[in-house]
Amino acid sequence: MLSMNRRGLLAGAAALGAAAMIAATPAKAADPIKIGFSMGLTGGLAAAGKAAVIAMQIWADDTNAAGGLLGRKVELVYYDDQSNPATVPGIYTKLLDVDKVDLVVSGYGTNLIAPAMPIMVQRNLTFVALFGLAVNDKFNYDRYFQILPAGPEPVTDWSRGFFELAKAQKPTPKTIALVGADAEFAQNAIRGARTHAKNYGLKIVYDGSYPPRTADYSPIVRAIQARNPDVVYVASYPPDSVGMVKAATEIGLKTKLFGGGMVGLQYTSIMQSLGPKLNGIVNYDFWVPEPTLKFEGVEAFLKKYQAAAKGKGIDQLGYYLPPYAHAYIDVLGQAVKATNSLDHGKLAEYMRKTTFKTVVGNVKFAPNGEWAKTRTLMVQYQDIKDNKIETFTKAGTRVVLYPKDWISGELRYPYTEAR
Repeated sequence: MLSMNRRGLLAGAAALGAAAMIAATPAKAADPIKIGFSMGLTGGLAAAGKAAVIAMQIWADDTNAAGGLLGRKVELVYYDDQSNPATVPGIYTKLLDVDKVDLVVSGYGTNLIAPAMPIMVQRNLTFVALFGLAVNDKFNYDRYFQILPAGPEPVTDWSRGFFELAKAQKPTPKTIALVGADAEFAQNAIRGARTHAKNYGLKIVYDGSYPPRTADYSPIVRAIQARNPDVVYVASYPPDSVGMVKAATEIGLKTKLFGGGMVGLQYTSIMQSLGPKLNGIVNYDFWVPEPTLKFEGVEAFLKKYQAAAKGKGIDQLGYYLPPYAHAYIDVLGQAVKATNSLDHGKLAEYMRKTTFKTVVGNVKFAPNGEWAKTRTLMVQYQDIKDNKIETFTKAGTRVVLYPKDWISGELRYPYTEAR
């Protein structure tokens, strides 16, 4: 038998244990809402990935300062995918099974979003993606939403503006060269460009691809020049975009319209590096400091971003990716607040029918998770005379040529004279 003192100690311990369990219940409810993702913090997409994380952290800090979501703090849980698609499935499996995150968003870029999709579909998760081109074409997943403003038919909407500009010139261009990296994003872009070339009556005189790790782009540009195309459409990621621009400048590419789908020419460091070599190029973009694009909140956000990015060796201006990185996680946060829920079915249902107000303007999704209306800008680099960062903060350096609602200047044509 236990002594009275022993019994008393056990009874007291039991009472304390019960009190501790009661006290633990509200503490559990106050655990942070975890949002998990992969992001390229090393490798070819590192500069953009690090910038995206800063933008997302700004959103998280502002959200927490305002009371969090559902009365709980927000915590970002993320791992470096090394800009390597092969790492992505393992990261999301860890986030869901080990870290037990509540919500997920994607890493940056088509090639890094696609490998996560089978997991999202299998687990019925709402998945908000950052700059994926036509990723959902293969999955038709009704809980996928992405912040790239390509439009409801992303493969063709992506490059439509480039071809509309070509068609409007006199005399109308008749031939085109298509070239892109042998990677998912670039090949999706080239697929859309082929469709436009056919629809606009442009004869394709060169249609080539190259390995993503290509180092010398001079042979590619020479092969294109040998076909003497009126238009050259390029779909590329940052390292090859730089290589193509340098090769076109060194060889003196003679064509009337050059650019289109070159990722990286929007990054501050790359613009500074290339400087006047960019003149005359017509390329896609999503936000530039032109008077037609003064969305509510974007300048205040950029001020915060630029302060946070200072001295970190990443995109100092943050015009390209950061506003959209803020917007895609903000859209998810707005859905959580509106539904008062973390239920993925409820979140997806709300996101399908709602127009969201963000720092990149109003966002409305089409049934396939793409933007309901295209706002892929076509801009032309003009009047760049040096490599100073201040040059690229001025209106008139990247004038908007398309869509018509956002036009801020006129096309200088042809490329050989505009550069």
